[in-house]
Amino acid sequence: MLVTLALLSGACSGGRDKLIAELQSTRPEERALAVKRLAEQGKEEDLTLFSQAAKDPVSIVRAEAMTALGTSKDARVVDLLGEGLADGNELVQQSAATALANMKTDKARAYLMVQFGRRGRATRELIVKALKAANVPGAMAGAVAAEASAQWERTLKTLQEGTLPERVGAAEELGKSGRPEAITRLVPLLKDSQVLLAAAAVRGLGNANDKRAVQPIAALLKESYPDLREAACEALAQLDDASALPALREVAVEHSPLSRLAAQAMVALPRSPEVDKALCDVIALGGAAEAAVAGKELRRRDGCPVEPLADKLRTPANVPSLLAGLAGLGPKAKELSPKLVPLLTSPDANIRRATVEALVELGDDAAAPALLKAYEAEVKALDALRADWISAPLPQEYAPGFDPQAPVDPSDPVAAARGKQSDLFKRVNALADAKARAAGKVVREPAPPREVVDDATEDQLKVLAALVRALGVLKLEPAEAALTKLLTESSPSLRAAAIEGLAALGEARLADLKGALQDQDRDVQARAARALALAGPKGQAMVLEAIAVQSGDRVRFLEALRATPLSVEAAPSLVTLVKEGGAEAGTAALMLGELGYAQAVDPLLDYLGEPTSIARREVLVALGKLGVAKAADAVGKELYSDSADVRAAAAEALSALGAGSHADALDALKGDYYRRVREAATATQTKLAGAPH
Repeated sequence: MLVTLALLSGACSGGRDKLIAELQSTRPEERALAVKRLAEQGKEEDLTLFSQAAKDPVSIVRAEAMTALGTSKDARVVDLLGEGLADGNELVQQSAATALANMKTDKARAYLMVQFGRRGRATRELIVKALKAANVPGAMAGAVAAEASAQWERTLKTLQEGTLPERVGAAEELGKSGRPEAITRLVPLLKDSQVLLAAAAVRGLGNANDKRAVQPIAALLKESYPDLREAACEALAQLDDASALPALREVAVEHSPLSRLAAQAMVALPRSPEVDKALCDVIALGGAAEAAVAGKELRRRDGCPVEPLADKLRTPANVPSLLAGLAGLGPKAKELSPKLVPLLTSPDANIRRATVEALVELGDDAAAPALLKAYEAEVKALDALRADWISAPLPQEYAPGFDPQAPVDPSDPVAAARGKQSDLFKRVNALADAKARAAGKVVREPAPPREVVDDATEDQLKVLAALVRALGVLKLEPAEAALTKLLTESSPSLRAAAIEGLAALGEARLADLKGALQDQDRDVQARAARALALAGPKGQAMVLEAIAVQSGDRVRFLEALRATPLSVEAAPSLVTLVKEGGAEAGTAALMLGELGYAQAVDPLLDYLGEPTSIARREVLVALGKLGVAKAADAVGKELYSDSADVRAAAAEALSALGAGSHADALDALKGDYYRRVREAATATQTKLAGAPH
């Protein structure tokens, strides 16, 4: 566009009459250049023309008009510039902000202050520069304080006078401020007759992170409203105060849908012997889901005394939850393995499955013969149900007249309409597939069915699937042959179990699993990715290779990799994902930060340079972890972001990078509306102040 304007400059330089005539041109570039040339002449009578151009339907003309109006320094145009600052186009906003810097009036400064809280990052930064140019002391701090004050008043008014949905949102937003006054406003709402509003007040108090709210919130766990109790569990997890432990323990062992949330909140509490004991109680007394949560956490800690758990195994009603808890504890409860083996013959299929899973996690080699015997018995029991109805290979194409993609009869109007719609979707899909193939991606084609029908349902196959996985994880003798055969199974659960088992056998069998990452079932894909990621560098390389050629959703592959320690060899593939800028860019950036891959700094900075990038917070976190000083300026610019999450992430990242030229902006954020932004800015400033110079 700038090149076009430059080429047109000669055509528009032939006198005022010609320039004024150009203002009526049908070409926006000519109108914009005419405004610019007229502004250079500095004629007062042209203000009317610039005011008209400020209403032009094309943004580049309006932007030039804002610049021209600012050059005039005429106080009469301040209102027009204020309107420009509220324009929907960012280029016009920025031109108006720069122009207002030339207006040394209180009204101009007021427009800049008001619009700071309503604009995007680039405009906010220019507004601060304009305020500084207008010699406003503490420009950034003043703008931030004005924004925080306006947001507080607006939120408070909505909480008092809004509709119920508006009040619900306002209650949560008020809590995010973390102000002491927010606590005094929200605590009375805990007893509001509108349960939705009371629950929102609970969430707001959790966001406020004020310990004074712990006991009022804990008392709500005795209420009968599920929404209120759920919000209380989540808030207590955020508040991280051990005084809530008794109330949370009571909910965790009550066998309700909220018990799992209560157990998760207990895990979030500061570690102490009392918390560990309460988690052990959840395994002994709670349901299966919450027992699994407690067991997994205690595996990372010191485990549990096993004698009380062994006593509980004598009561059949306790067995399902105990098995889930023992699976979570893993090797920390290995001595209970002999007591679990008899449960492999239970008439309850769910008990048998949970027993297999627990024995695998306990890792006791002495249980191998019993597991092998259980596998053989399960295969035999399912033989009749698993028999093929048709022994010959199934056809790969439709018989004549049965293909749903075949052309329809044009004489049938209903069929013709459906055919047109179907054809449209086919064309769209074909274009998407062609684009993916051109980019070197793999396009998954629908696979023909492996069986016509299977009498054994997925529920009936759960025990066999658990045993199949056990064959590989425990490296039992028939594992390799049995698991390889099951890779072509029609049952997704059996295929996934076979994949996990083979991956556990070692690197020699990983090559057989390459196709599993392109399975037709997404759950099988995800489980295959997790199994390969756990198998070590070779398996991780296979997952990264699949990511590179996969079309569509790849997040499940990245999440599988993120859950395992990665080698630095994975970094180039992750950098490629950041450069592509898709939905996976944020996760890839976080993984690069965790790897400490300093060569990723430039691609991460390029990502930040794109105004429409959506994973800015994750990229800032990664840059902070990498700690390369040259990123400080780009990270500092994000202190002006209109997103509180991004501002907080930028402030935290600067603790490793240094504030540089953005020290004033960092200091100003200590007055931000949002608690987490204030805390991040204060912590970073304190750290930098104490760092050696």
